[in-house]
Amino acid sequence: MTAKPLRVLMVCMGNICRSPTAEAVLRHKLRAAGLGDAVAVDSAGTHSWHGGEPPDPRSIKHAARRGYDLANLRARVVTAADFERFDLILAMDWDNLAELEERCPPQHRAKLGRLTQHGVRFASPAVPDPYQGGPDGFDHVLDLVEDACDGLVQHLSSSTME
Repeated sequence: MTAKPLRVLMVCMGNICRSPTAEAVLRHKLRAAGLGDAVAVDSAGTHSWHGGEPPDPRSIKHAARRGYDLANLRARVVTAADFERFDLILAMDWDNLAELEERCPPQHRAKLGRLTQHGVRFASPAVPDPYQGGPDGFDHVLDLVEDACDGLVQHLSSSTME
């Protein structure tokens, strides 16, 4: 194992639905895999609309039903320092990935990707934003995020063992 943990940043637009869900799910799955100390996880948004706010209550409720705790998380915006600090920066969709690519210094662009690239069961190109929709959208987000985090844990497990 590496002495310094790998650092993963989950990114969506406002950091109140998808990326905090992904942060909590990945942390949970890393702990279950015995990698909780080897990988640090955080989340942020490409826009600052919700800075300092907790996740959307619907995200908190749906995540809690599956055993994930989002209640103590707070929204923040991606900073220039994040591109240096994190080893892997995963956007929830193409728009947020494009926003990250625009802001990211060239030497750190290889760190950028989409969370769904790690999906095992689902071949979804993105985690859709559930904010404007109904309750099914939050469950769909959890389905996609859990699947992609399973694949990501497999990937990170092999990375931390090298």
